[in-house]
Amino acid sequence: MKKEKRSFLKILMGLMLLFFYLPIGFMIVFSFNSSKSLTHFTGFSMQWYTKMLSDASMMESLYITILVAVIATVISTVVGTISAIGLSKSKKVVHDLIMQINDFPLMNPEIVTAIGLMLFFITFNIEKGFATLLLAHIAFCIPYVILSVMPKIRSLDPNLADAAMDLGCTPWMALIKVIVPQIMPGIVSGALIAFTMSFDDFIISYFVTGKGIKNLSIMVYTMSKRVNPSINAISTLIVIFITIVLILVNVVPVIREKRKVQTTELKEKNKAPRIIAGIVAACVCMGLVFVQKTTSSTKKYAGQTLHVYNAGEYTGENLLSNFEKQTGCKVVMDLFDSNEQMYIKVANGEAYDVLIPSDYMIERLKQEKLIQPLDQDKITCLEDINDSVKNLSYDPNNEYSVPYFWGSVGIVYDKTKVSEKDLKEQGFNIFLNQKYKGDIYLYDSERDSFMMALKALGYSMNTDNEKELAEAYNWLLECVNTMSPEIVTDEIIDNMAQARKALGLIYSGDATYVMSENENIGYYMPNKGTNIWCDAMVIPQSSKHVDLAHEFINYVSSYEAAYGNSSYVGYTSPNTEVMNDLAQNDFKGINAYNPIRTNKYDEVFNYNAETRKIMANYWAKVKIAASNAKSE
Repeated sequence: MKKEKRSFLKILMGLMLLFFYLPIGFMIVFSFNSSKSLTHFTGFSMQWYTKMLSDASMMESLYITILVAVIATVISTVVGTISAIGLSKSKKVVHDLIMQINDFPLMNPEIVTAIGLMLFFITFNIEKGFATLLLAHIAFCIPYVILSVMPKIRSLDPNLADAAMDLGCTPWMALIKVIVPQIMPGIVSGALIAFTMSFDDFIISYFVTGKGIKNLSIMVYTMSKRVNPSINAISTLIVIFITIVLILVNVVPVIREKRKVQTTELKEKNKAPRIIAGIVAACVCMGLVFVQKTTSSTKKYAGQTLHVYNAGEYTGENLLSNFEKQTGCKVVMDLFDSNEQMYIKVANGEAYDVLIPSDYMIERLKQEKLIQPLDQDKITCLEDINDSVKNLSYDPNNEYSVPYFWGSVGIVYDKTKVSEKDLKEQGFNIFLNQKYKGDIYLYDSERDSFMMALKALGYSMNTDNEKELAEAYNWLLECVNTMSPEIVTDEIIDNMAQARKALGLIYSGDATYVMSENENIGYYMPNKGTNIWCDAMVIPQSSKHVDLAHEFINYVSSYEAAYGNSSYVGYTSPNTEVMNDLAQNDFKGINAYNPIRTNKYDEVFNYNAETRKIMANYWAKVKIAASNAKSE
């Protein structure tokens, strides 16, 4: 019986370890994948490590992550240790009160702490950036250090410091030579926890940073278009580094115990101060490198900083660095994962020089006078823009915007599973065809899903007719109740590249990637019409460098910049020459890249706040129905 129990426990332990470490192993393996796929290994390659090292944005994020984590760890460890020692000598009432306060950040959800810190910085008009990020990390790391050090202090003889001073030590020497060595395990534990919490933090960092300062967690989160496989490479290196640190932490004490030589003991006594001094010196050097400004330049915009707000993973590799070289300015790019998130920041006074929102959001920003008209005398690129994306309904005459990327929403399908005849005859109604039950993806977006339903019913996707919206809602209910669809977002990209389902709703730019990965995948735009979308560059009213913003818009629209941008991201360039060249070269045979067609039923989304609310409420009910249908 005992043997069976032990066997069961071993199996359980093995399964737990497998559960924890298999994803890490999976990540390490795919860091050497020769393709962009995150699910299908196509061959061994070191290309993602090379790209990781050449990706300035990723390296800067890693640098900031390490710098903040190291400085926050050093400061919080020193402050936390001193606080713990001080609390051990205080009265019980004071001790208990401070410990209760210390526990608040640990017990509170991180979002509460994040919002509190954000409001604190806003209230005192502290500009968000590196300093606020560092202060926030120090603040939430200190409680962990105090909790780690306090048990070791409690275990000490309370008369230890007095005895040391009786033997001739000064209070400082008693602290450094006697107390600190005794509580060193607690200090090291607290420092490791603080470093880990700082290195890994996302929620608090996301709310307190600004001016383009982002750590790795924020960078990964804002890759809303598509996760860069280089993340696997950098994560692998981090895992290796942590593994080495853990080995050293566990092995060094064992070696130390075996060496009882007097000289070794003397060195060990003085090691901690030297390590701390070294870390502080390194932090100071890193800080100086970080804050140092570039030398003077004779270029026109030298010394100016252009603040750009764009979607994540939506910029070419060298777009910003080349513009900096050309103009002498510094470009700081913040990233958002939705137009609504971007709107909140801009509406609340965040200052940017260039925004890159979607069509319907540009219309809203215009209505609320949050963006300014472009100086047409300074915009020289419109003649290079394709007529299909000029003078659209959200901005007639391109008075406020210049297109950045554009495309359509359509059906991505597996040619080996889906009949092209069904696509042509049924259009979006193919999502109700029982032949494909359980084999479809819906996109988790009320706008795109209602567009599909309204077009399937023969209505305009910009309708504000409540009866038509209700019909579209019922169409979607029928779909989730009878077709067992999987509601996803960007997961559809890799999943369709691996042909895991027959068809799904997708953006043309993502379909371009899927088709480049799998020759059996096709893209179809229904004859009843679809959404033609456009993301465009605009200048907000808060811009402090309007001339430089115009320069940036012209540069991004130029052939060289637009070519590199589009070939890297995979979305369609509005530059006619670039679009034609890429369609004949990099994306040859991929119809999703060039969605130009003349169909009177194709539409661009208009902004309507009331209709959007109705759609959002209906979509929430659709998702609940889908969840209920799946559980039955």
